[in-house]
Amino acid sequence: QVQLVESGGGLVQPGGSLRLSCAASGFTFSSYAMRWYRQAPGKERERVAFITSTGGSTNYADAVKGRFTISRDNAKNTMYLQMNSLKPEDTAVYYCNAYRAIYDYWGQGTQVTVSS
Repeated sequence: QVQLVESGGGLVQPGGSLRLSCAASGFTFSSYAMRWYRQAPGKERERVAFITSTGGSTNYADAVKGRFTISRDNAKNTMYLQMNSLKPEDTAVYYCNAYRAIYDYWGQGTQVTVSS
């Protein structure tokens, strides 16, 4: 059974940091590219960051470039998103996504709220 479980969300003040994790099971994690998405209330889901299956290449949405870092540990079947200098506009539900060819898996999401 394929599972992606996000954790690490919560309430943080502007300028603060959070580290999200995405634990994968039920498929060959090291063969899949991974992405973080987010969806704010009333807005469409947007891609935040991408990482290749080996971790050798990453890219980011302009809104988070320089503040967020995506990484993965294939030995632990886990992906991460380090979020620094958080802003209120980063408030959203964050989802992890695994994809390869026709296979596309999603987690249930974790809420991140940036507020004073």
